[in-house]
Amino acid sequence: MVSSVAARLPRAFWALWVCQLVNRLGSFVQPFLVLYLTQDRHLSIGTAGAVAAAVGAGSVVSQLVGGWLSDRVGRRRTMLIGFFGTAAALVLLGSARSMETIWAAAFAVGLMGDLFRPAVQATVADLLQPSERVRAFGLLFWAINLGFSVSTVSAGVLASVGYGLLFWLNAGTSVVAALVIWSMVPETRPVASEGPARPLLPVVLRDITFLLVVLLQIGYATIYFQGYSTLPLAMAGDGLPSSTYGLVIALNGVVIVVVQPFVGRYLAKVDRSKLLAVSMLVVGLGFGLGAVVHSWWGYGVSVVVWTIGEIGFAAVVGAVLADLAPVDLRGRYLGLAGMAFGVGAVIGPVLGTNALQHLGATMTWLMCALLGVVLLAGQLALSPALRARAAANAVEVGLPA
Repeated sequence: MVSSVAARLPRAFWALWVCQLVNRLGSFVQPFLVLYLTQDRHLSIGTAGAVAAAVGAGSVVSQLVGGWLSDRVGRRRTMLIGFFGTAAALVLLGSARSMETIWAAAFAVGLMGDLFRPAVQATVADLLQPSERVRAFGLLFWAINLGFSVSTVSAGVLASVGYGLLFWLNAGTSVVAALVIWSMVPETRPVASEGPARPLLPVVLRDITFLLVVLLQIGYATIYFQGYSTLPLAMAGDGLPSSTYGLVIALNGVVIVVVQPFVGRYLAKVDRSKLLAVSMLVVGLGFGLGAVVHSWWGYGVSVVVWTIGEIGFAAVVGAVLADLAPVDLRGRYLGLAGMAFGVGAVIGPVLGTNALQHLGATMTWLMCALLGVVLLAGQLALSPALRARAAANAVEVGLPA
């Protein structure tokens, strides 16, 4: 699949692909942050979950700021600010000792860590036609998880030696990613038309379809982020070591790396909205399996199931959002949509860790499954409006509907 697409995708896209790969190869901190805070910093489960939520709070602001910067100062500059800023914030968090510094550094990691996301998505949308975007976003998703599958396994080994090294290595790969952008990715922001730029808020508040999509993404992200907050704690509660969590969560990246290249061409032909609906359900049911498993292989099966749903979701969600966004507001629209994951990163760890502490693992995972059913129904109800909106936007820019 890669060879057939390479002939059509520009050099700047492949630079973004390399950037994503390098960045995720060093993503050691996020999967082990809660374990680091509870085992190395000796914080309570609730406090550790709240610190993880502070990272999510920074991500909420990050997506909005990143989208605004992408439209105002450019995609390239926004990515450089994000990657260099992430490196600095990670070093600060890894060396923080007081709770005040930990809170501030955690928020800064979230703020800088997701600044590049709307810029990357806007760059892909700038470079490619709508018909090419599903496969392009799928390739970026593949690169991210190729790196993630390596980083989680190695991070589990490194964590057994000491958590401090994880922060420095993660910071180093952020710097390398910034250098790739600096040397290989040009500015792609469309030239603004004469006259004042349209403000985002009045347009978005009238865009009910887009707002409902954002709401569904928040629900999906709330489920998804249990994999990096509640899951390691549940496994530890079943007597499994942190290295086992590293191996189990690495299955997420391995399944994506193995499966996604073979299904990408097929997924590009499936109705996007229906695929989103089914994928969110599968993710919810995959986490729901945690209610009946307690062994390493049982958790492994759970990860494989929700990863299959994640593949379907990630293959089309970027293209759907790009289709919905007006060209002059593309960065800010994508930043607002990306904010949904930041909100989920706040809600997910708080709800999940507190549900685990007060209601137990079984009820926590069953609630994930129930939320998946709700998301399925909501997305299916929204499908006709999404198809009509995509067709109308295609006609507006002179493309086949």
